[in-house]
Amino acid sequence: MIDFKLHSLGWHSFQQLCLTICREILGQTVESYLDTNDGGRDGGFAGTWNPNGLEDLTGKFVIQCKFTSKQSFNLSVSDLGDEFEKAKRLVAEDRCDTYLLITNAGISGKKAEAIEAAYQAVGVKHIRLFGFPWLRDQILENKRLRMLVPRVYGLGDLSQILDERAYSQARALLDSMSEDLSKIVLTTTYEQAAHALNEHGFVLLIGEPAAGKTTIASLLAVSAIDQWQASPMKLDDPGTVIEHWNPDEPSQLFWVDDAFGVTQYESHLVLGWNRVIPKIKAMLKQGIKIVMTSRDYIYNRARKELKESAFPLLRESQVVIDVHALSPSEKRQILYNHLKLGTQPTSFRSKIKTHLQGVADHNRFVPEVARRLADPVFTRDLKIAKYSLNKFVGSQETFLQDLLEGLDGDNKAALALIHMRKDSLESPIHLGDAEKQAVERLESSLGGCTSALESLKGSLVRIDATSDSRFWKFKHPTIGDAYAVLLSKNSELLEIFIEGSTTEKLLYQVTCGDVGYENAVVLGTGLFPSVLAKLAEYSTDSNYKDTGHSKRKAKRDILNFLARRCSKTFLESYIQNNPNLIGEVSRPGLMLYAMSELNVALKLREYGLLPEEARVTLIKTVSNYAVEGQDIYALSNEALRAVFNEEELEALLTGLHDDLVPRLDDVRMDYEWGYDKDSEDSAEDHIQPFQDVLDVLVDEFNDKLIEQQVVYQRKHIQDWIDEQEEQEEPEELTPRAGSLSNAGGEVNQEGERSIFEDVDE
Repeated sequence: MIDFKLHSLGWHSFQQLCLTICREILGQTVESYLDTNDGGRDGGFAGTWNPNGLEDLTGKFVIQCKFTSKQSFNLSVSDLGDEFEKAKRLVAEDRCDTYLLITNAGISGKKAEAIEAAYQAVGVKHIRLFGFPWLRDQILENKRLRMLVPRVYGLGDLSQILDERAYSQARALLDSMSEDLSKIVLTTTYEQAAHALNEHGFVLLIGEPAAGKTTIASLLAVSAIDQWQASPMKLDDPGTVIEHWNPDEPSQLFWVDDAFGVTQYESHLVLGWNRVIPKIKAMLKQGIKIVMTSRDYIYNRARKELKESAFPLLRESQVVIDVHALSPSEKRQILYNHLKLGTQPTSFRSKIKTHLQGVADHNRFVPEVARRLADPVFTRDLKIAKYSLNKFVGSQETFLQDLLEGLDGDNKAALALIHMRKDSLESPIHLGDAEKQAVERLESSLGGCTSALESLKGSLVRIDATSDSRFWKFKHPTIGDAYAVLLSKNSELLEIFIEGSTTEKLLYQVTCGDVGYENAVVLGTGLFPSVLAKLAEYSTDSNYKDTGHSKRKAKRDILNFLARRCSKTFLESYIQNNPNLIGEVSRPGLMLYAMSELNVALKLREYGLLPEEARVTLIKTVSNYAVEGQDIYALSNEALRAVFNEEELEALLTGLHDDLVPRLDDVRMDYEWGYDKDSEDSAEDHIQPFQDVLDVLVDEFNDKLIEQQVVYQRKHIQDWIDEQEEQEEPEELTPRAGSLSNAGGEVNQEGERSIFEDVDE
């Protein structure tokens, strides 16, 4: 028989499990009581109960949960202590007709008879005892219960809970998080998501980065495998969902992470979802399950284009995840689970026990704090005192960097290899030339790195498995970020830092030469070739699923880097390798204030690197925009205006006076006709470039006729804006109420029983 490790739950989680079982298995509307001053009752209900089909029990029912942290412990009469006196008082107050005692201890037949007799002696009419075997059977037999309390998947042998096919699928999904599964806390958010998937077959999980969307989606997928024998597929976009849909297979589950873009909003994905909504409806009607995730700021953009009216479940079945909105009891439970089931010795847990509630209540507490506090690797030099613990929670980045700084050479080299492979180091490890040099520079070897990775597994690194490969990864993204900072502070390790950093991050962290940026990593000329190589390979941005978006974003990033973070020497080298740059930057597009090409052109001119032919082309381009009334930036920006010589500036002013002013009506109407009410821009924002044109005309010309024209145009502009701007403000994304709630109420009164009281047992 499977042996669920219920003794590792702790008294609070055990109570929640028992009350959930009462609701789901016994079918009662159970009321839970406070964790202190409960009068001998953890829960209760009133009415009629038909426990075995042969008898009806009527009246008031008391539920008492008795937890033991001792494995294979058997309950006896003496262990119940004053529970009998409490029961006697409840009977006298007409609060107890039937007494349900639920325990994770074993109960022998003879001990059960003695316990029942003791309760009947104090006036209890009916006593029902439920021990460990009964609890185990409920978990094994009830799939919905396991879905509501997914932590049980981590309390026993998963292969004994699920059949062979389901086990292999679940194992593949949970391989990277299996060690943390037993620490999962049943939050209100998960309950809402489980309810939505159970009720509608569809759930959309929305939250900030690292809010736990993937964790919840993983648990829902495993629960679906268990409950509905679903075949899970993790897909990328609406097209692949349709491709993998099998109308003859109703047990599919599609899990789509970052459905509307990875780190940026991608409109083509939203349009794709809009096109397949009719098929999505057919899938759900067939019985297929769909789990989607999205970052909150991306979904707030996407919802403007999503056809929510055609697919109401996008609104009705969405669950918002906010790690900062965890309730105090959820934070404490998270901290308890990690400490209780972590690798800290009993002595550490005993010392820190009295401080744990303060840690959980800290305003910067997030689940990652609990994980690190439960691992000796992160607390090696931590003093158990209020000040030090506050600093540990509030200054997580500093503590992590200090920890990494103290590692030995093999450990640092192992982390360097993961960094250099951009957080995906394939196992077994085969080193390239650059990696061999890095390992040697860190005074390590391949064997030393291999041993170090095994020792760091579970604390700083993890290993992920796919169907045919295994990869070493940082345990959490913040570890990779902190290690990159460590490398960047050591001039001898900057080459490793450059090699392992994504180009996107590198462009915002370094300067090529000292150009006056505070806190930037300044690279010398010896590292310029490495940066040039990174820029050459940076043709796409992996944060976008769409290739067109990727290329445009990558190009803009590089141009911004060249304009702001590069010395003359580096720009000379870049132009040598990229001679087309001069032609590109001399013909910037409209909205000049936002054109990266223009900023690069101005920087090249400042350094004397912009050829005269390119300067003339730039002047013609921006002058034409101004005279056409499309963009007046040539005169409103001092740096660009300084590029003109006297003759060129005079020619521009003449063009404005003679060609633009007579056409102001036509230019204004072109702007008005070009306005798209469905765009994100307000009417006022849309016509602002024309307002800028009018401002410059007033400033440049001391002409009463022009001033009168400008007054006339502004009146028409305001009338047009007033007509257009009747649009509603976008609705803020708010959490939706779920039908499930935590078993225990929130308690903040003095005398509350501490959830941490047995954390060191």
